[in-house]
Amino acid sequence: MESSINRSLDADGAAVVSVTGEIDFSNADELAGCLRGAVSEWSPPVVRVDLRGASFIDSTGLGALIEGYRATTEIESRFLVINPTPAFRRVLDVTGLCDFFGLGETAEAEPAEQTQATGA
Repeated sequence: MESSINRSLDADGAAVVSVTGEIDFSNADELAGCLRGAVSEWSPPVVRVDLRGASFIDSTGLGALIEGYRATTEIESRFLVINPTPAFRRVLDVTGLCDFFGLGETAEAEPAEQTQATGA
């Protein structure tokens, strides 16, 4: 299955990285690079990773999210994972990453109107 990883800058200054399809060893580096790029180019106050369209994420995809979390917290911004599937949410619960990824709190599910969009 093909995947798509896109990033955009919302009107509120938040970076949104949207994932569609599968994230595995073949494209986890693309996700990590997209997250690092959003952080370095925009220095957003919040990075939201929208997994609404993600059908599968393996351990390398989880590693890419952790890399994005680290890059985001290095600039003292917030990192949020939004709209995970129930199965991936369970993975985050088991690994203890829910709180790191903002899932221990109510995260905004719908990003604000997008003002700028770029490919990964």
